[in-house]
Amino acid sequence: MAITGLGPHGEQAVPPHHLRLTHAEAELARKCQFTVAVVLHTTSSDWSKQQIAGIVATLGEYSAAVIDVVDCGFSEAVQNSALDRLTRDTPDAIISIPIGNAAVADGHRSVSRAGVKLILLDNAPTGLLPGKDYVSVVSADNFGLGQIGAELLSPYVEEGASIGIISYGVDFFVTNQREIAFRKWMETERPDIRMRSARFIDVNLVAPVVDGVLAANADIQGLFAVWDEPAMQAVAALKSRGRQLPLTTVDLGNEAALELGSGGMIKGIGAQRPYDQGVTAAVAALQVLVGRSPPPWVASPGLSVTRRNVLEAYQLIWHSPAPQQLISARQRA
Repeated sequence: MAITGLGPHGEQAVPPHHLRLTHAEAELARKCQFTVAVVLHTTSSDWSKQQIAGIVATLGEYSAAVIDVVDCGFSEAVQNSALDRLTRDTPDAIISIPIGNAAVADGHRSVSRAGVKLILLDNAPTGLLPGKDYVSVVSADNFGLGQIGAELLSPYVEEGASIGIISYGVDFFVTNQREIAFRKWMETERPDIRMRSARFIDVNLVAPVVDGVLAANADIQGLFAVWDEPAMQAVAALKSRGRQLPLTTVDLGNEAALELGSGGMIKGIGAQRPYDQGVTAAVAALQVLVGRSPPPWVASPGLSVTRRNVLEAYQLIWHSPAPQQLISARQRA
């Protein structure tokens, strides 16, 4: 699938396979035994676990040590505090996914000012520039993921009906991109559909948001959630009220994969490749540490996942066989 989204500063994406260490660079990296810290919005999601696994495995291959993995709990204040502490500890590099935008800009800017190389995941905070404040942004094609979500939901929605968009009420580049792309696809391909938006701030409080948009719009025939955790909370909210609606979302987490494979309410997923993105982020960090500048925007294409290909997609995304529960659910559906 072609990469359709642009980087934070309008950059064309460079595919991950373009990032490779030469033999000499690999030997130099192993000799230097670099240290790297990782700062994530959360470490509890399936996406995060896979991202960490890709980072750790790749850095380990080149004798680089991961000295800290920080779970910020979606808190901008916690992230700023962690970055301040880590820059004083002076690892060779920090790999971080910014939470929000302007609120964490200074915290991330301080990393490069302290002489620590900064690799960003998904997003560059407001005002930060590649080559000055950070090395590279490594991400999925989030615009493309939003398009996948729209395309997979469309067949389940009757002409002239409404759909709900469960979006993230924080200024977050990747979820903004998904929502923009979803809307643009619908406006172009399904102009008959009316779109209603509902925003959540706390990922644990999605159910009231779903209740509100459904109560205000009785004709809603489908939902799109900007990632899998709020999607599964929407599924739970619908089930508790005895309702059935088709949903699409982003990220092939275990629960979402099972709901999809069993023929449940999730009908399609735009899947990132978090393990592979972790590998790419680690290689970008190693490249700059051995003296080579990686591209400012590196993006992986999304994968369109339906019940038909969920088992193969799981293997590709997770780099492991699908769980027996998912295999059995797919066979029964």
